[in-house]
Amino acid sequence: MSHQSELIATDIDAYLKQHEHKELLRFLTCGSVDDGKSTLIGKLLYETKMIYEDQLAAIQRDSAVHGTTGGDFDPALLTDGLKAEREQGITIDVAYRYFSTAKRKFIIADCPGHEQYTRNMATGASTCDLAIILIDARHGVMTQTKRHSFIVSLLGIKHVLVAVNKMDLVGYSEEVFDQIKQTYQDFAVRLELIDQHFIPISALKGDNLVEHSENMPWYEGPTLMHHLENVHIASDRNLVDFRLPVQYVNRPNLNFRGFCGTIASGRIRKGETVMALPSRKTSQVKSIVTFDGELNEAFTPQAVTVTLADEIDVSRGDMLVRPDNVPNLADACDAPIVGMTDEPHDPGQQYWIKQTSKSAAGSISNLRYRIDVNTLHRQEADQLGLNEIGRCHVRLNQPIAFDGYRRNKGTGAFIVIDRVTNVTVGAGMILDRTASDAEDHWEQEASSSLQAEHSTVSPAERSGRFGQKPATVLLTGLTGAGKTTIAYAVERKLFDMGRAVCVLDGQNIRRGISRDLGWTVAERSENIRRGAEAAKLMNDAGLICLASFIAPEEAVRQKAAEVIGRERFLVVHLEAPIELCRQRDQEGLYKKADEGEIANFPGVSAPYEPPVKPDLVLNTAELSVDDSVKRVVKLLEGRKITSA
Repeated sequence: MSHQSELIATDIDAYLKQHEHKELLRFLTCGSVDDGKSTLIGKLLYETKMIYEDQLAAIQRDSAVHGTTGGDFDPALLTDGLKAEREQGITIDVAYRYFSTAKRKFIIADCPGHEQYTRNMATGASTCDLAIILIDARHGVMTQTKRHSFIVSLLGIKHVLVAVNKMDLVGYSEEVFDQIKQTYQDFAVRLELIDQHFIPISALKGDNLVEHSENMPWYEGPTLMHHLENVHIASDRNLVDFRLPVQYVNRPNLNFRGFCGTIASGRIRKGETVMALPSRKTSQVKSIVTFDGELNEAFTPQAVTVTLADEIDVSRGDMLVRPDNVPNLADACDAPIVGMTDEPHDPGQQYWIKQTSKSAAGSISNLRYRIDVNTLHRQEADQLGLNEIGRCHVRLNQPIAFDGYRRNKGTGAFIVIDRVTNVTVGAGMILDRTASDAEDHWEQEASSSLQAEHSTVSPAERSGRFGQKPATVLLTGLTGAGKTTIAYAVERKLFDMGRAVCVLDGQNIRRGISRDLGWTVAERSENIRRGAEAAKLMNDAGLICLASFIAPEEAVRQKAAEVIGRERFLVVHLEAPIELCRQRDQEGLYKKADEGEIANFPGVSAPYEPPVKPDLVLNTAELSVDDSVKRVVKLLEGRKITSA
């Protein structure tokens, strides 16, 4: 498992070249106090032969004085280097260690387990791809386990490895492991932890670290090291949304003016058109300069200097983006903020808000609620103290360009700085422009000052007048599946039959009441919510509403059903191969999505979830428009919405 290679002895240059191009995985260890985080890291370094002999000898000597293993070699001392840490046998500050194997390079962040050092844990987790959450098999899921899991979710770490440690102290019991796994899963269902894996280990004994343990033959999954070497992280990077925060304007002579920075996300090519924010001036990329020379293409996380064909004004703190894929540009945002100092945050107090390379004066204008990380419940609060997490509304004295943190960590994070002491007092993760609003709007109760008004025309009277029952038919499918075509054809057929019917088309909604929305997951959700409310009003008026929307998420479709009423909500899934949808695409949307010009495009850069139990499936690759219309009309007749 060592990083050693035969190339070291035969061709050192080739070895270094090979080592340079290994994929890097950043991960952290976290969990409750004494769960074995430092021991695990020390053992991994020992097993991968990444400890120098003099360092190993020093650790062996110190183990007799500071160790917790009865004088035997204590691997925890490799990361617990502070005197206070060794005296108490705890981790206080984040310790970073490096090692490599034949497959990958690794940077480990060993995070403290004590509650009072939660801010240190948040700092260590901010750049990680994966989190190892350790659980002591004797104690199970602790309060600090939940706290760290919540922060891991909050920071958008997609890959979580739950290592149930000290299995040797519970007799390597499969029942204990299964019980802890179930308890953790029951808690984590409320968190956005996308990729979870569970491994029983003994960090001190080495069970299931590098080799499978003979003491746990019942466990047939991968070892911890195998998982670290093979977990897929390449797709985690955002290569769609090009964002280049300008850190420095390089002007060495009259013939060169370049804009330097690290690409936060996406990719860029020579000759492409870019827009500078906040000025919105556009130009073409003339060259992409790096330390290794000019490139034709660059991508995240490369550090580059971009020169433009036109002399437009671009300064430090500005951002280069694509004209048709721009971030939010606003002087306010919502964000969970982690308190970093003993001095509490008071709403209205002025701070410096630093986001990417831009600093702006601003304040936490409203602390909406504080989050109890143990129960995930919301609490009313007037202040935000050390290690506390609160949902805040931040207002700035000038606009900044930002994305939602979950979509883009590089442009979605900020720190709060005291204007007098320059101390970092908080760290925030910006919510998507409508992520919070979209979620809240689905659940939000109407104002208590508003009263529902009721028509004097009853639903029975409307049904008698129109000879039908009101209903909403959602036609959902990929772009190019034929939703709009079939919706208007069904409308024509029903109208000719004397029915009161109308079409609610997603594109028309976006040209009107949803013109302020973009294309993020949350904004698509909000667009469906608005469409559902409009469809409900049409149904209340006695009409049959044919709603043509992509509606890519099953959960959002179910929410729409609740708004409209499940008894009058039908789902028709238009099923067509994506190759056929591409052929029908006259606007070139799929091509733009392939090239990264359109973000979050279902079927290309975002998933489409087919309905679980649709009322009707139309294979539009085989059915004609007329045949599809007949089947929809037959469905309505069969559900007694219209009479034959």
